Amino acid sequence: QVQLVESGGGLVQAGGSLRLSCAASGRTFNGLTVGWFRQAPGKEREFVALIRRSSGSTYYADSVKGRFTISRDNYKNTVNLQMNSLKPEDTAVYYCAADEYYSAATPLHSSEYDYWGQGTQVTVSS
Repeated sequence: QVQLVESGGGLVQAGGSLRLSCAASGRTFNGLTVGWFRQAPGKEREFVALIRRSSGSTYYADSVKGRFTISRDNYKNTVNLQMNSLKPEDTAVYYCAADEYYSAATPLHSSEYDYWGQGTQVTVSS
C-alpha cells in the first residue's frame, strides 16, 4: 500500500510561483510513475504533469508546458511540482497520484493511477 501526502499549496498573485510536494510512504517513488492532476470547481479532474518510473522522463499538459516543472527527489522520496508564471486559471485542488501497475507508458487519465493523495488547494488571484 502506498500513501501519498501533498503539501505546498496556498494563495499567490498572478505571475507568482508555488512549489508543491508529494511525499510517499510504503514505496519508493523511483518504482512508480507519478502524476499531478488538478480539479477546479465544477470541472473534471485534469492531467497536469507526470514523471515516469526509473527513467525520470517527464510529460506535461500543453496548458502548463514551459511554466511547470515536475521533478523527483529520490533521497527524500518526494515528487515536486514547481509552478511558475501562475495564472488565475491554474486555481484548483492539486492531487498527486501514483501508477504502480504499469497501466500505460504515458498515463494521462485518472483511472490509470492506483493511489491518490488528499489534495492541496492552489489559488491564484488576478
